[in-house]
Formats: sequence, C-alpha cells, structure tokens
Amino acid sequence: MRTSLILILLAMLGTSGCASVKIEPWVKPYERANLADPIMSFERDPLAASYLQHVFESREGARGAVGGSHGGCGCN
Repeated sequence: MRTSLILILLAMLGTSGCASVKIEPWVKPYERANLADPIMSFERDPLAASYLQHVFESREGARGAVGGSHGGCGCN
C-alpha cells in the first residue's frame, strides 16, 4: 500500500513538470526574419522548382493541391 502511494506521488510529481503555466508562441516576432531567410527553403533553385511544379500540374490535369493559387486550365 505504501509503495503504491509513493509511486503514485512520484508519477504525479514527474508529470507536473510538463504543464505550462502560460502559452507562448513557438516563433517569437523577432525570430521570423530567420525563418524568411532563403537558406530555409527546401529547393536549391526556387525558380526551377516552380517551373517543374507548373509542368507537373499541367500534365497531371489538376492544380492547387500543393497550395498554389492558379486556375485549372493549365494556361498559367
């Protein structure tokens, strides 16, 4: 009985450290400039990646699935 009570108290003590009192944003306003840096992009050449995405969307016949705001005719 005593060991189970001690284990429960230790578990409660261990999990109480996970609670946060105030919620803060993950990215502070002054850190946003670091995320906008070109080194943070996934592609080496964004212009070539944009062209290849356009060709893929035109051949696929569907547009906008990757977050682009284009029409569905393949003309842009």
